[in-house]
Amino acid sequence: MPEPREEHAEPSNVWLRPQRSRRGEPPVTSERIVEVAVEILDGGGLGSLTMRRVAEQLGVVAPSLYWHVKTKDDIIDLAVDHVFAETDAPTGAQPDGWRACIEAIAVAWRATLVEHPWVAPVAASRPSFGPSYLDQLELVMSTLLRAGLTGAELSAAMWTLHNLIFGSASTEATLNITDHDREVGQALLQQNADRYPTLAGHRYLDDDDWLGDFTRGLAYFLDGLELRIRTRPDLTSSPRTPPGGERP
Repeated sequence: MPEPREEHAEPSNVWLRPQRSRRGEPPVTSERIVEVAVEILDGGGLGSLTMRRVAEQLGVVAPSLYWHVKTKDDIIDLAVDHVFAETDAPTGAQPDGWRACIEAIAVAWRATLVEHPWVAPVAASRPSFGPSYLDQLELVMSTLLRAGLTGAELSAAMWTLHNLIFGSASTEATLNITDHDREVGQALLQQNADRYPTLAGHRYLDDDDWLGDFTRGLAYFLDGLELRIRTRPDLTSSPRTPPGGERP
């Protein structure tokens, strides 16, 4: 007797499910749903978004949204990709080489995440499969591959870069400290300079050069990658050819 066929659960991510036919589509479009969702999310964060609120701002009833999306998470996933589509990042390899390309993408991503602080928590909880995000991620990974990183080194470089960008943007967007608290906190460090000599001496709490700290940290990271690529015996020759592809 044949084994019963296993039923596969429908993917939870909107980008992994087949798109519905547009035939007979109602007046509200998925594009307008996403635009309104981004406005709501930018104004109040993830907790402010509900299906009802999106529908109200569109001037429709909530069930109208279900033609395009199944859940609020669907809207969020679509909104994330919408935001990355507007990122001022390069769309192809840069003439100045792999490092310039990675720098440009990193700075552009961080600027986008600071402008839309709700994106970083989403990315930390589940992957994005939207085409705009994947196009840019493909460019990052292929650029590092052409530079000479493969296997575990490539994976480590990707995740370290991801954490550097998303961590910097998330911290800037969520850190809540007033000028008064900063002043009082720094005074506390000064009063206890014998215990915290470095924190007091370098005025730790006065540092709020977010972008400057990020670009310097990014440079340190890329310096390390560059040194790794240049000094490894098996990477001193021309970059490795990707499987099934031609050397650039």
